[in-house]
Amino acid sequence: MKVVRIIEAGGNRLLFALCLSSMVIAPVIVSAQRTTRRNNQPVSAPSEQTISELREAASLLESGRAAEAEPLLRRVLLASPNNSDAHNLLGIILDQAGKTAEAEREYRSAIRLNPSGVSALANLGVLFARTNRSDEAIKTFGTVLRLAPDHPQATLNLGLQYSQRGDDAKALPLLQQALALGLDSYDVRYRLGLTFYNLGRYDEAIPMFESAAAFSSNAADPLYFLGLIYWARQQDEKAADFWDRAIQLRPNFPEVNFMLGEALRKNRRSEPAIEFYQAALNQDATKFVYYARLGGAYLQLGQSDKALEVFGRALQRFPRLPEAHYFVGIAARARADYPRAEAEFRESLRLRPGNVDTLAQLGFIVGERDRYPEAEELLRRAIAINDQHFYANYDLGRLLVKSKRYEDSLGILRHAATLKPRNASVHYQLFIALSRLKRKEEAQKELAIFNQLDEARKAQSRQNDDAEVENPEPASPPQ
Repeated sequence: MKVVRIIEAGGNRLLFALCLSSMVIAPVIVSAQRTTRRNNQPVSAPSEQTISELREAASLLESGRAAEAEPLLRRVLLASPNNSDAHNLLGIILDQAGKTAEAEREYRSAIRLNPSGVSALANLGVLFARTNRSDEAIKTFGTVLRLAPDHPQATLNLGLQYSQRGDDAKALPLLQQALALGLDSYDVRYRLGLTFYNLGRYDEAIPMFESAAAFSSNAADPLYFLGLIYWARQQDEKAADFWDRAIQLRPNFPEVNFMLGEALRKNRRSEPAIEFYQAALNQDATKFVYYARLGGAYLQLGQSDKALEVFGRALQRFPRLPEAHYFVGIAARARADYPRAEAEFRESLRLRPGNVDTLAQLGFIVGERDRYPEAEELLRRAIAINDQHFYANYDLGRLLVKSKRYEDSLGILRHAATLKPRNASVHYQLFIALSRLKRKEEAQKELAIFNQLDEARKAQSRQNDDAEVENPEPASPPQ
């Protein structure tokens, strides 16, 4: 007889392997016990009564009546203290009751009495895994597989341990072997799908996730990952269909709500995206990205007050996170609250020195506060880090125009125009600089480009991208 129990451990389902040698063929346990010595004397074979009681205890345990099995096993151990199967079964009962230390003692007793018995070893491995002793669990399951290479439960459990560690390359062959050995279930197929997904083998992940969903019609997780695969393949509508199905099965699924918000945001639909971002944040307030996306959606809609409130809550929860200060600074900038924006950008820069986006933002703010030399120094530092940063180049060029350093501004602004040739504002700044330098023909050309791009922008009435939202034009008109 083989008794199998499944328990949850760290998000994985682990299998107890309760193979009772005495229950398969009685002489096996006789042979095993005769190899065990106590004080250098052979231990006698178990009596027929002991074998009968073990059978009864195993049957009770298999039917979930552990409370009735325990006293029976304790009676067996009073009569036969060196019976390894009794220690193993009692260990299972204690383990399931949360009496970990006592269970471990019973498993170790079973192993000491029958070193070649894989059942107690496999169950000890489960105990190690359940109590987050992963190194010991891996070592123990490895020992089981050296003794019994096709042991299904140890194969699966070792695969789960590697999977939980993120070592998908080691997990994959073990999980595949477990499936081939007959452990075909939702959990095995879902975990295999996840392993293929993590390895970037999407074509193999898809049928595993689909078959896992077929095993359990109420499971939302396979649908979530199927959505991620099609999202990665730019098949947005198909991805959203999977996520819609997942959210119907599990409304409280923050990752799915978030991805539905992402799908709407990608398609320039910030207003309906807010509902899903808000749901994700309500369901899991521990992820900064949920605050960032919700606040960003409000900024897209021009609702800077609401954005500042969301980013402010994020800052309260993540006071040491540079991005939290950065986004409060962005919302403050959108409200033209430059003192607060400067303070937040400086704190963000203190927490993460040399961040080019923060340097560029701080340079802009300081320039708007008429501290031109300091602003120029900050913007040039940003360009030194990344000379392809459009806004650092644009704001430096604009600053030089404001400072009437027209000749100096031309090279900076022309470089900015190559980075974003369809940005109207940079062409307007070039028009101003060239006009002041009396280069009328070039100035008129830049003005014509500006007018063309500005008209196209107004006609399109499109939603700004993230960079444009974070870097709005100053409230005052260009000079």
